[in-house]
Amino acid sequence: MSRYIRNMRGYGPNPPDPKWPNNARVAVQFVLNYEEGGENCVLHGDSASEAFLSDIPGASQWAGQRHWNMESIYEYGARAGFWRIHRLFTRANIPLTIYGVTTALARSPEQLEAMKAAGWEIASHGLKWVEHKDMSEEEERALIAEAVRLHTEVVGERPRGWYTGRCSENTVRLVAEEGGFDYISDTYDDDLPYWLSISGRDQLIIPYTLEANDMRFATAPGWTDGNDFANYLINAFDELYLEGKTDTPKMMTVGLHCRLIGRPGKLAALRRFIEHIQSHENVWCPRRIDIAEHWKALHPPGKTVQSSTMDRDEFVSVYGGIFEHSPWIAERAHDLELGPAHDCASGMHNAMCRMFRTANEQERLGVLTAHPDLAGKLAQAGRLTSESTSEQASAGLDMLTDEERETFTRLNNSYVEKHGFPFIIAVRDHDKASIMKAFHRRIDNDRETEFTEACRQVERIAYYRLKDLLP
Repeated sequence: MSRYIRNMRGYGPNPPDPKWPNNARVAVQFVLNYEEGGENCVLHGDSASEAFLSDIPGASQWAGQRHWNMESIYEYGARAGFWRIHRLFTRANIPLTIYGVTTALARSPEQLEAMKAAGWEIASHGLKWVEHKDMSEEEERALIAEAVRLHTEVVGERPRGWYTGRCSENTVRLVAEEGGFDYISDTYDDDLPYWLSISGRDQLIIPYTLEANDMRFATAPGWTDGNDFANYLINAFDELYLEGKTDTPKMMTVGLHCRLIGRPGKLAALRRFIEHIQSHENVWCPRRIDIAEHWKALHPPGKTVQSSTMDRDEFVSVYGGIFEHSPWIAERAHDLELGPAHDCASGMHNAMCRMFRTANEQERLGVLTAHPDLAGKLAQAGRLTSESTSEQASAGLDMLTDEERETFTRLNNSYVEKHGFPFIIAVRDHDKASIMKAFHRRIDNDRETEFTEACRQVERIAYYRLKDLLP
């Protein structure tokens, strides 16, 4: 099977109502990345200095050397920035989630004590704040295990949340396989948490952010002024707050770093944003673990139809009757590059219609002639498929007067004689009167026009049938 594993669908057009506590219109969640003392540094056994997320323009790694300027910028984050942020959030009575690099936490006992005293969640940000992309699975698995072990030793309890940041393609799977995390945040793909099936386990994912993030003070394109950051956060909040009233409430994550937002000129922007959200009612400012517990309680993992993972026999068994008596369409659709986007009515309809549209004219004619006459002899004899029986009944075609039945019979016979296939219409779009009106209108069309219209109606019927099976 050719399968596309990326999920471009998510919740689709109708995301679930998260039912945030106290009818909150938006959940605003603040993350403080504590990386100072866990970054690349030869003192930490690394081959080069750090080059990422600092105020040094165009920084690059210094192989085999200490980078004094880089180290001192990170030290500012621990020495001054952390405490400025700590004062802001404790006075605002907003709890944080700390993404704590384990070795950084081990080197900052006073800051760790303050985090715990404030009731902040301390999630894991990995053992060291380094790239994982080139690690072997064995190396990365061992690093994750050591991060959990050391975190438990240093903090006093194991981490319940995980975010790597500089992850590999294996990170999320390996963290899920570790088995002890309430949530993983190494994605940026949604405004709500969601469940992901990984290695037979339902793993909760709480997406993170790289855009509502002070890291853009140190990257291009980025913020050049604190007001840029504040305006962006306020605009994002206002839009989500409006959505929470008119559509579905969402989650807004704000990512922070001690050495960046901890500078006075940048912190002023954050203070303005906090004042803005606190001037609104129905705003929830939780820790990420609070979101995880809420989601597990109100939105536990459910069993969903995953058409893209079915083998051929099961696939054809389920979808072989979508196009009337034409299982070959399902057989061909199974060979397409299916993925999570096809695990819904619209996705499966698209895949099956592609096979119908690209079939030759004789094959498509076979699909048309497989359809029964409306209110015809098969219907009267009770020999329609269950789908056709239900569809015709929905339009009242099972409750015809003798005169109506004679009219349908006459029109059916005339139509088939002229066009060579039955009159086909998606009866769920109509009632008895509009079906009769369409019959009279279409019977005089030329065959090419009617063939095209009949094929369109077949696709429409298939869509309704898939809607009965899939979300």
